Amino acid sequence: MAKDYTKLASDIIENVGGKSNVKSLIHCITRLRFYLKDESLAKDDVIQNLDGVISVRHAQGQYQVVIGAAVSDVYDAVIAQLGQEFADPDATAAAVAETEAAAKEPDNRSFTQKVKDGFDSLIGVITGSMMPVIGLLAASGILKGLLQMAVYFNWTTVTSQTYVIISAMGDSAFYFLPVIVGFTAAQRLKANPVIMAIIGGVLIYPSLFSIATGTKVTGHLLGMALNTNLFGLPIHLVNYTYTIFPIIAGAWMAHYIEIWLKKWIPQILQMIFVPLFEVMIVSALIMIVVGPIITLISTGISVVLDAVLKFNYPIAGLLIGGFYQLLVIFGLHWAIVPLIANDIASKGYSYLNAIVSMTMVAQGAAVLAIMIKSKIASVKELSGAAAISAFVGITEPSIYGINLKYGRAFLTANIGAAAGGLVTGLLNVNMYGFTGSIIGFPSFFTPAKFGGGISNQINFWIATIVTLVVAFACTWAFGFKDSDVEAAKKVTRRKTIGKNA
Repeated sequence: MAKDYTKLASDIIENVGGKSNVKSLIHCITRLRFYLKDESLAKDDVIQNLDGVISVRHAQGQYQVVIGAAVSDVYDAVIAQLGQEFADPDATAAAVAETEAAAKEPDNRSFTQKVKDGFDSLIGVITGSMMPVIGLLAASGILKGLLQMAVYFNWTTVTSQTYVIISAMGDSAFYFLPVIVGFTAAQRLKANPVIMAIIGGVLIYPSLFSIATGTKVTGHLLGMALNTNLFGLPIHLVNYTYTIFPIIAGAWMAHYIEIWLKKWIPQILQMIFVPLFEVMIVSALIMIVVGPIITLISTGISVVLDAVLKFNYPIAGLLIGGFYQLLVIFGLHWAIVPLIANDIASKGYSYLNAIVSMTMVAQGAAVLAIMIKSKIASVKELSGAAAISAFVGITEPSIYGINLKYGRAFLTANIGAAAGGLVTGLLNVNMYGFTGSIIGFPSFFTPAKFGGGISNQINFWIATIVTLVVAFACTWAFGFKDSDVEAAKKVTRRKTIGKNA
């Protein structure tokens, strides 16, 4: 018996702004393609949650509702309610002409506005690519924090099988992040999600991971250690686990490379040879170009941070605290991690890690303020999980799920981090372990070989409380309001990197 799509059609029409907002409607193999008078009236969040709708897209002047195999049946049900005039080819041609004419209007934006729009678009792509996995990352972060607590209280040891198994549960989402984000970023940037997931797998393939994390060096270029070669070309292979920006850049490249390949490869051969060349070309571009560029930038940043830290601890706390989480967004913070690890291994402590710890607390304090202030159930739920995750040392859910998405909250969190970093420097807080944020408080007990005592622990809590109060208060006062949620949706609809092929 055929399924009745009358209710779905009615809901779609209502949430695209009603019949009065529709110019015309066509469909392709999987999508309803609306030409709307005002796309901002369409309610993406409602439509994509309708039973029978896969997702929505804004592209090519169309409002696209992805249905799948039943698209023709849903199309018939929508036209039955709109009227046949909305399916009239003349009406569609007029709508297309109007859309194309609008697209050809001169761009009168200033250079500053273009840069701002470009940056907003980039942030939109990053947060949009991360949103599907934010809940998973928050859960994984909490699990990792609980495991760390279990080790501290001697409930388990790092060599036990229990620890290994639970650690795998907590770490897998982060280890395989390039695979997951490759899929979600491809959906956002109109590339092939499965191909991008495979490319993410290439980047973290065990043998390549061994090369990237090994000590073999065949030469140097611009300060980078060349550790392998591709077709005889010496390259610097990066460890891509836990990273997101290289695979997002890859998804952007893949969209255009796939269009180019389809122009040159006969259709009968495309099913095999488009994925073949796309995987090879995009993987190579990431390893040869994107990875080394990120390494150069992050290495330069690490040198600057180290110099500032040696010059003046309070100033370093203020600056590093205020800007560190910006590095996290683009994966540039991984150049800082070796500095911290080297300090702890060689000296037994790390002042730099003490500052980084405050940035984690600040991100958590900001989402905590949003959780308490917001009246939107979905925002409260996500903020609560993100706050817990940040307080156990995982800030990605806070950054990508809430703070960066709503802009001002990320700024107010960084203000709190700068204040906490400054106090950390003024009180000469030191850190004797790797795990930070609130759950990392044991890392601030001074070992006996360094004099013992609890003064450093007390100073840690003073700096933490300052961070919490400043980040929470700033976010509460001017970092977020519920109207930002709808505003963020409109920005996401307006600005998207990449186009539909």
